[in-house]
Amino acid sequence: MSLSMEVETPRLVLRQWLAADRKPFAALNGDPRVTKYLLPLTAAESDALADRLAAGIDEHGWGFWAVEAPGVAPFIGFVGIKPLAPALPFSPGVEIGWRLAQPYWGRGYASEAAEAALRVGFEQVGLPLIVAFTAVGNQRSRAVMDRLGMRADPDLFDHPAVPKESPLRAHVLYRMSRDGWIRQRNGDGNADGTPVAAA
Repeated sequence: MSLSMEVETPRLVLRQWLAADRKPFAALNGDPRVTKYLLPLTAAESDALADRLAAGIDEHGWGFWAVEAPGVAPFIGFVGIKPLAPALPFSPGVEIGWRLAQPYWGRGYASEAAEAALRVGFEQVGLPLIVAFTAVGNQRSRAVMDRLGMRADPDLFDHPAVPKESPLRAHVLYRMSRDGWIRQRNGDGNADGTPVAAA
């Protein structure tokens, strides 16, 4: 795709990153409540991450979008889909992820935006599979994955970017296939979206 997508939900806008997002993003990445299950970032590292995410959207047309809540806040974090890092044991593929500032937790924003990102991935990009992963103890993110209908692998994996001595190294992997997403959206529908014939 040559143009960066902008995605709207009932309450949110998923958009390309702006220079004005850097300061609140650095504050988010410096909040120990947000980074409890993440590797900490300095302000410079946060800025560099925002630049990489923006470049990814420019390259693909989609990615980890900045999230705006109109009438609430111009920037609340990021949500989206992006290609997996090559070092991950289940790469290549595409992951879905999110990171919101703490004041916006508990409002259903992550699930609302993530559902829209899945729709882009499966309907517009045509992906066959989308994965998500997090540190084992991150119950908040795991709850979002469950609400999305993703299914956890039975086996854990060690995240290669996390130091071996870190308690955050063990991660859980969730998956959703396009067929599974279609079946979920259509209730008792077939994987191709057509209704099941009455018995």
